[in-house]
Amino acid sequence: MADSAAPQAASRNALAVSALAVEGLSKRVPLPSGELTILEGVGFSIAQGDSVAIVGASGSGKSTLLSLLAGLDVPSSGTVVLDGQPMSTLDEDGRARVRSDKVGFVFQSFQLLPSLTAQENVMLPLELRVLRQAQDGRSIESRATDILGKVGLGERLGHYPRQLSGGEQQRVALARAFVTQPSLLFADEPTGNLDTHTGQAIIELLFAMNADAGTTLVLVTHDEHLASRCGRVLRLDSGRLVDA
Repeated sequence: MADSAAPQAASRNALAVSALAVEGLSKRVPLPSGELTILEGVGFSIAQGDSVAIVGASGSGKSTLLSLLAGLDVPSSGTVVLDGQPMSTLDEDGRARVRSDKVGFVFQSFQLLPSLTAQENVMLPLELRVLRQAQDGRSIESRATDILGKVGLGERLGHYPRQLSGGEQQRVALARAFVTQPSLLFADEPTGNLDTHTGQAIIELLFAMNADAGTTLVLVTHDEHLASRCGRVLRLDSGRLVDA
């Protein structure tokens, strides 16, 4: 009995210490014609500070997997443990708190609020967090200003998204993602709406900022060249993990 218990204990310990750990993750949705399986039996773990790309053809389940990892959606079965926190034990508000405290996001479509300036977009996650956590004594404005300077937008603080190019908008999104000093960053096709030259500049900036912050990076992409920049590649095929 002791021998059989040891692997189980080791597995539980691995889940606890990983930046992100997944076991038996599945997602099914009901359709009039029957149940559709989007993900089936996905499992892996990611160590603190790793950079991991999730790749696969369109419809392979990449975006669904990212949503489950970030607690934006709930699985049909299986578990996600994010920075030691079992997401399945939390309600929607609890998962939102974990995301606010530990996670940064960069999306293909930038997801900037059009009525806010670049500085105000970057300040927003800090303003949400300050309601619950003590800050380091620096003003929210100064932190947003500093990180916008790091992404080359120090002169564009008061510009609205409509006044910025696509590359500049994604730089604002990067600043917003890193300003809270997250332990884990999710990037979903971060160059999908950018031309090749601009996209390459954004990727260089993303990896430089990630290395500087020591953040764990999970990157969803169809771009094999971009995926090769990560330390590890997870490949999905029809909802199943085929290469880890």
